[in-house]
Amino acid sequence: MNDLTIIPASGATIPAAFKARHLIDGAWVDSANGATSDRHSPAHGTLVSSAAKGAKPEVEAAIAAARRAFDTGDWAFSSGASRAAILLKVADLIERDLDRIALLETLESGKPITQAKAEIAGAADLWRYAASLARMIHGDSHNSLGPDMLGVVLKEPIGVVSIICPWNFPFLIVSQKLPFALAAGCTAVVKPSELTPSTTCILGELLIDAGLPAGVANIVLGFGDPVGEILSTDPRVDMVSFTGSTGVGKRISAAASGTLKKVSLELGGKNPQVVFPDADLDQAADAITFGVYFNAGECCNSGSRIIVHEDVADTLTEKVVALSRKVPFGDPLDPKTQVGAIISPEHLSKIDGYVQDAVADGAKVAMGGDTLSVDGLGAQFYQPTVVTNLRPDMAIARDEVFGPVLSVLTFRTMDEALHLTNDASYGLSAGVWSRDMSTCLTFARRAQAGTIWTNTWMDGFPEMPFGGVKESGQGRELGRYGLDEFLEVKTVQMRIGDTRQPWVAQT
Repeated sequence: MNDLTIIPASGATIPAAFKARHLIDGAWVDSANGATSDRHSPAHGTLVSSAAKGAKPEVEAAIAAARRAFDTGDWAFSSGASRAAILLKVADLIERDLDRIALLETLESGKPITQAKAEIAGAADLWRYAASLARMIHGDSHNSLGPDMLGVVLKEPIGVVSIICPWNFPFLIVSQKLPFALAAGCTAVVKPSELTPSTTCILGELLIDAGLPAGVANIVLGFGDPVGEILSTDPRVDMVSFTGSTGVGKRISAAASGTLKKVSLELGGKNPQVVFPDADLDQAADAITFGVYFNAGECCNSGSRIIVHEDVADTLTEKVVALSRKVPFGDPLDPKTQVGAIISPEHLSKIDGYVQDAVADGAKVAMGGDTLSVDGLGAQFYQPTVVTNLRPDMAIARDEVFGPVLSVLTFRTMDEALHLTNDASYGLSAGVWSRDMSTCLTFARRAQAGTIWTNTWMDGFPEMPFGGVKESGQGRELGRYGLDEFLEVKTVQMRIGDTRQPWVAQT
């Protein structure tokens, strides 16, 4: 462990705990029963926030407010230009408060402050892109149905949307959903994770400052039971948009089936990077190192397994191990840190359990494989870990570990690489490394994943849709497809003039 790059406690000043409350019908309120939930920093151990803990009264009040705002308010029929103006104002306010938002997100989640700032800036860009889409919603017309018929296809907001967000990218992921729902004319109830509630509340403050009408966007804090459960089952909700684990996504789908509401799911992944022998191994090694350690591996898009041609497997693994030793792990408040703390002790234990089980089953640890103590901060960190000598059926090679752990598998032929890629329950993303574009395109066309990266990893743009296949989810976020998730299609058929022939014979 002495040859790792460790950033000790920086001694940065930690602000007083944030007080988070529900936003219901334009007002900030505590829970009716006074319940609260405290969040301590996973890196520093200090109290970061104290949040109202929602129960049935708060959820039902928020749903009622969203329903009322949609059914009787002006939002659903407001112009795209007026909605866009508010979304653009929100983007400006996010940039104004970027440092404040990033600091609180770093303290609650354990991610590095530099990364948090980049994500908040990216979120502002998402609000601006959604604003542009608000002015571009349109349907179709059909003028080829005959001389006496005209057909029009309208796109209308789906209604009230429950937005349930995870802890790993709390501000970015709500910004992949909420602005697109608002651009479409929907109203919403947002539930952030109980582990990272505060930045969503700051967003609520910004929505009010931007002039969003009361009830259009509501926030209820608390746990999946009961908040998430009610948001998934209440008949007044028309759609659920959820990001999180595949297991919870399945439960949400089952819960929502009782009312046949629409469900959009962005779930887990076990994302491979496939490296062919003609690849630029230095570029690939750097991208692999980034892909597995970004956000401490607590990322649905984590490149948590590599499938590398056996001719270059040892060389590539050595390069990744060498780079891994240089990645700065440690205090999230130090700008030099690239990997911070693990979200909770329970999750840290889960990560380590996968590694130890693999070792017991014959795997080899090329580096890491244990918790990591950081001076002045404690041991809620995990070492950069590379595991080799794996069989494809091992849990560490198939399950979403959600930590800084890389699984290394090998292949000999394109068919074998594709089999290893596709022989998985997940299908979120995949990457391919080769100087031969035919190799890249063949892989991209045959790999079962929602996103394929060629000679890069985890580049993303608001214009490009994101989502998975198989047990990685259903539906898409971002791009025009992300807006379409929140729209219903309505057919209007119009007869021109008095040309309809009677069905009942006239006497």
